Amino acid sequence: MSQLRVFYNSACPVCNAGIESQRRRMQATDSCPVEWIDVQRNPAAVEELGAELEQVRERLYLKDEQGQIKIGVDAFSALFQRTQGQHWLGRLLRLPGLHGLARWSYNLFARALYSWNRRKRHW
Repeated sequence: MSQLRVFYNSACPVCNAGIESQRRRMQATDSCPVEWIDVQRNPAAVEELGAELEQVRERLYLKDEQGQIKIGVDAFSALFQRTQGQHWLGRLLRLPGLHGLARWSYNLFARALYSWNRRKRHW
């Protein structure tokens, strides 16, 4: 695998805004090449992750150049590490103690955001 693959849900307005911002930042700084996969438009793409569509709608998934899958905070950390000007943020999210807190916080936020999106019938 030669390219980073990011799986996200464009039907979630918060998620989509975050991804669009990250995409622009990575393109502007000529960071690593990324294939951005919108599971709202291409739900069958989740098969390569071995995950259910609803799991990928809830949390960010990333498949790295070696084929390893990272989810949530770990996916963001991997993305930040490959983005010029955000390497420090990627390292920060991996620090012991902070990593656990960031993972817990992200999972709580992702669950609440997913529930909100379902109530709003975004998909």
